[in-house]
Amino acid sequence: MSKKHLDRHVKEFIGRHNQRPHGTVNQMTVVVSGMIGKRLRYSDLIADNGLDSGARSI
Repeated sequence: MSKKHLDRHVKEFIGRHNQRPHGTVNQMTVVVSGMIGKRLRYSDLIADNGLDSGARSI
């Protein structure tokens, strides 16, 4: 796990933890609704953004 993607890994596990009490269908609904209008291309993922850590500034 690289520092560049650490924030993404943490956000993923936070989301999973917060969805535990909900049923599977509700969990999948939240996941799919979060994907609408978003796209992550491989070229964007590996692009150098000039930050020392390689992380994205949002």
